Amino acid sequence: MSDSDLSRRRFLRHSGAALSLGALHCALPAVAAPALLTAESARPKLPYGIQFGDVEPGVTTVWARADRVARMWVEIGDEDGFRRARRLCGPLATEASDFTARLDVSLPPGSSARRLVRVGFEDAHSGIFSDWTQGLLRPAPAASTRLRPVRFVWGGDVAGQGWGINPEFGGMRIFEAMRQRDPDFFLHSGDTIYADGPIAEEVTAEGGRIWRNLVAEGVHKVAESLDEFRGRYRYNLRDENVRRFAAQVPQLWQWDDHETVNNWSPSKDLNADPRYTVKDIDVLVRRSRQAFLEYSPQRRSRDPQSTRIDRVVHYGPLLDVFLLDMRSYRGPNTDNLQPVSGSETAFLGGRQLRELAEGLRRSRAVWKIVAADMPLGLHVPDGVDAQGKPRWEAVANGENGLPRGRELEFAKLLHDIRHVDNVVWLTADVHYCAAHYYDPNHAAFQDFSPFWEFVAGPLNAGAFGPNALDGTFGPQLVFQKAPPAPNASPLAGYQFFGEVNIDPDTRALRVNLRDIGGESVFERILQAA
Repeated sequence: MSDSDLSRRRFLRHSGAALSLGALHCALPAVAAPALLTAESARPKLPYGIQFGDVEPGVTTVWARADRVARMWVEIGDEDGFRRARRLCGPLATEASDFTARLDVSLPPGSSARRLVRVGFEDAHSGIFSDWTQGLLRPAPAASTRLRPVRFVWGGDVAGQGWGINPEFGGMRIFEAMRQRDPDFFLHSGDTIYADGPIAEEVTAEGGRIWRNLVAEGVHKVAESLDEFRGRYRYNLRDENVRRFAAQVPQLWQWDDHETVNNWSPSKDLNADPRYTVKDIDVLVRRSRQAFLEYSPQRRSRDPQSTRIDRVVHYGPLLDVFLLDMRSYRGPNTDNLQPVSGSETAFLGGRQLRELAEGLRRSRAVWKIVAADMPLGLHVPDGVDAQGKPRWEAVANGENGLPRGRELEFAKLLHDIRHVDNVVWLTADVHYCAAHYYDPNHAAFQDFSPFWEFVAGPLNAGAFGPNALDGTFGPQLVFQKAPPAPNASPLAGYQFFGEVNIDPDTRALRVNLRDIGGESVFERILQAA
């Protein structure tokens, strides 16, 4: 009898005792553990590893994907391994979710020691059990425990502009650099995939060098069908660095435009784009949102109909993270110069804007991170409209005067939170790294308290920039690092992630912007008010 069969028999004997926040009441499998060795081809597989998401005091989410209809099982070990493991019964992975499954599991909060976690799947028809896939997980700190340091990393933009997984380059190396920093979690700031960016076998990079991509079925074209959107997430998880990182570092995901199509808004017109046979942007958004929610390890709402992506993650007494959705509730991309608020000026939307302001005012955490998938004060153009007027993709409108267009929402937000201390904005999107200090003394609109915005990325995509700053909210350029020419490949080295450290004794927050090898190119220490 194999070690796997013995492990499975012990697993089944004790599985009825499993208790978890999200665990199901599962009956013992009808098929007993086989007495003979099971052919490996008959076992379920976990080809894309495991992920952890939305870690908070006492709970996190465990994600995995099977290769067939199968029941998810999770074991939570301790410092002695899995001898006294909790065994938790999860959901059935079916074709309806592309065989992905997730389970919310309870964890003793406070300890800084990582917990061993492993996931297996039981074939729904034969009862044959997979091999285990193992990871490490550090629980979030609780208010009742001694404060400990907090470290997290952030960034966005993965497999963009055709720069995919290059085995000769070492794959998506920046994920290994982030893992080596041993963070408590990773904030994925959007553009988690490039559904609109085909990936060819070879791409010419700087100096005529050839970038050789690992390719997979369907990535040669833009994603239009649900399976093609799903396939882009599966593609990224083929990278060993990404899988190793995901099995150790919990992730907080948000989305932006490239999960669907570049710069999408309700005004997106694909009629002139020959790459798309599906021209209806609403159809593409529905499919892309479903794939995102299936592959993101975020905790799902108890409401099965909910598709919300914006949320708050409380990471102990030192930190709250407010994850925004700057895509789902926006109005059309326009010249962004409307003098009063209306449907065309919506960006966060009324409900999200109200909940964000209220959440920031109520927060008792020392630091409040606003995770924005787009920058607040940078020019992000979107071509021109039918009249030849500039059209804008983000908040800024290219004019340095009083707020107009989408800036009206943020003027109200900044006014409403002007008495909230220790608010820091983190973002990605523009494919270079930067530090901006928003100073009301240099702003056209001055009814707000000063704050910092830090930009990181790309993680594995073309590098661009720098972008111009809009003076409405007074951003001052403190630092930026961008390539000398647009769409620089990862070979050029202009790939960046950000890192935040919070000291439990001084309450100071330190921000570093780091390159593809993990070396710091910028540092700023902020003292808590």
